[in-house]
Amino acid sequence: MLTDARVRTAKPRAKPYKLTDSNRLFLLVAPSGGKLWRWNYLYDDRQKSMAFGSYPLVSLSDARAKRDEAHTVLCEGRDPVIVKKLQIEANIAAARQTFARVARRWHENAKSQWAKRHANDVLRSLERDVFPTIGDLPVADLTPPLTLAVLREIEARGSIETAKRILQRITAVFGFAIAEGLVRNDPSKRLDAALKPLRRGRQPAILKLATLREMIPAAEEENARPITRLALRFLALTAVRPSELRGAWWDEFEDLNGEEPLWRIPAARMKGDLDRKEEVGGDHLVPLTPQAIAVLRAIWPLTGEGALVFPSARHMHQPMSENALGYLLNRAGYHGHHVPHGFRAAFSTIMNEWAERHGKDGDRAIIDLILPHVPKGKVEGAYNRAAYMPRRRELAQVWADKVCEGLPAPFVLVQRPAQPTAMRSRRFNPLAVDSEFRFPVRRSVGSSAKAPTDQSERFAAKRSGDKS
Repeated sequence: MLTDARVRTAKPRAKPYKLTDSNRLFLLVAPSGGKLWRWNYLYDDRQKSMAFGSYPLVSLSDARAKRDEAHTVLCEGRDPVIVKKLQIEANIAAARQTFARVARRWHENAKSQWAKRHANDVLRSLERDVFPTIGDLPVADLTPPLTLAVLREIEARGSIETAKRILQRITAVFGFAIAEGLVRNDPSKRLDAALKPLRRGRQPAILKLATLREMIPAAEEENARPITRLALRFLALTAVRPSELRGAWWDEFEDLNGEEPLWRIPAARMKGDLDRKEEVGGDHLVPLTPQAIAVLRAIWPLTGEGALVFPSARHMHQPMSENALGYLLNRAGYHGHHVPHGFRAAFSTIMNEWAERHGKDGDRAIIDLILPHVPKGKVEGAYNRAAYMPRRRELAQVWADKVCEGLPAPFVLVQRPAQPTAMRSRRFNPLAVDSEFRFPVRRSVGSSAKAPTDQSERFAAKRSGDKS
């Protein structure tokens, strides 16, 4: 039998020679000095040889272990060389079955049962949150800790419900892989117990300015109607209720070409009981910043000929869907973390903190008036809703400067596609209004005018006025 010393000190000769070990294992020493492990065996009455690698990469003990493994296979009636080749091919094939490839096949197989938009959302969520971390790894090599790490990254940005939804999709991919015979076990099973519980209660809102600045551009980069993107920007700037934004009419805006543009939301459209909606002088006044005017200038080529600022995609005389903004935030990965109504909480929290840092304690009441919240002890009908307008404009400008820092111009949002497009898209982008553009003067709703409360009635009135 060979020893380590004898193998190590074997010198090359003019011709190749063998140093034999037990059970037909031998070391072939080449004239060049190379030392190769070989094993001879008899299979199906034929003399065959199997290579185990070169010394010193494969030691004597390693070569003996390989010989014993091959001998075990031989005793089972299988050819060790063929078994080794098949194993190599299987390993290569398994390495090619990455999680991303399997997930795309699962998605292609399952998407026929979904709406087109939902199918796009499912694939986009995997591409955004899963593939960058484990997409290139063989699906058979994934473990529970590796899978959990993906979900922890999603949780770290506060998207608790998104993490749970992503887990459901990962589990579905592994179920598909099991059916195809690629894996035997699902490493995502029971991971839901390790995820953070989803808190219920108040509507979720991002209350940190830095995170808000990350969320807005992330949502604006998602595929959506330009009107939806602009509506989200306008909602962030004005901090009105989503229902008030959706029902905005062009004739509610005043002095858009002047120095003090204003959005007068009729009392009839405000939240509250019948007395609140019929309150004289109860219109909510929203001072508009240059950033808000820029949004209106961007959307004018799209909806300026109609009555509504943010109409439905199917019916120009109806407001946009109440779910459009929420779905946009969900697609951006903020489901369960921020909702359209959350801009009001963000405005209140961030601006009140700003007022405290700058010693502006008197601004707290004005911030409530901007929202509008009636202070405790005040009677609705006796509350002056037009008070402190100069300071309200100043605070609105502070907020707009904070929110819009680093954001693209509103017209850029018009140019982005609503759906994934081919290299040569036929989509028509409206031209931006030029620098000399002036909004046409429209009839102001006014606090004394009783605006029609039914949308179809208002639209009919507007249309008849245009014809006259």
